[in-house]
Amino acid sequence: MLFLDELPEFKKHVLEVLRQPLEDGLVTIARAASSVKFPSRFILVAAMNPCPCGYLGDPRHECHCTPIQIQRYESRLSGPLLDRIDLHLEVPAVPMKDLSQMQEGESSAAIKVRVDRARQRQEERFAHRKRFYCNGQMGPKDVKVHCALDTASQNLLEKAVERLGLSARAYHRILKIARTIADLDDKPAIGTDHVAEAVQYRRLDRKK
Repeated sequence: MLFLDELPEFKKHVLEVLRQPLEDGLVTIARAASSVKFPSRFILVAAMNPCPCGYLGDPRHECHCTPIQIQRYESRLSGPLLDRIDLHLEVPAVPMKDLSQMQEGESSAAIKVRVDRARQRQEERFAHRKRFYCNGQMGPKDVKVHCALDTASQNLLEKAVERLGLSARAYHRILKIARTIADLDDKPAIGTDHVAEAVQYRRLDRKK
């Protein structure tokens, strides 16, 4: 796992270098005489503020950034790089009253059972493939086979793609996310609720 905190603070050309390993799981080192490929399959986790001051959208603090500053800040992340990140989530600050309540949610043990069951389903799905064990590794041909949608789900996804102006790469990633959500839900087929949830996880696409 590679965790990059304050993602927009990295040099843009450094971030762009991540595109090939995120897409292909390989790093290519090219020199004048030759080039060498190294395996580089990893999970990228990144964090960033909503704006330079960090208070955009916060109901308790005023954001002092100008629209130009916010646009410049967000433009440090290119569209092709964002296309290769499966999930874009907004995590608002937790109110103090919620922190102090100490209310118990679903236990990690219960979540692990659900995740293990989804992983098992994926291992069985790709048992005939060498070094292929999860939905995230699917290519376009695999997506066509394993992420078939009914008419209602397909119409929902097409409307989302048109409204958000999503790329073909983002379209396929939404399908893979929806397939995984269905696996976690222990459902053999992808439904409209799975597609809708997957689209909601493209937070930065919805800000275009």
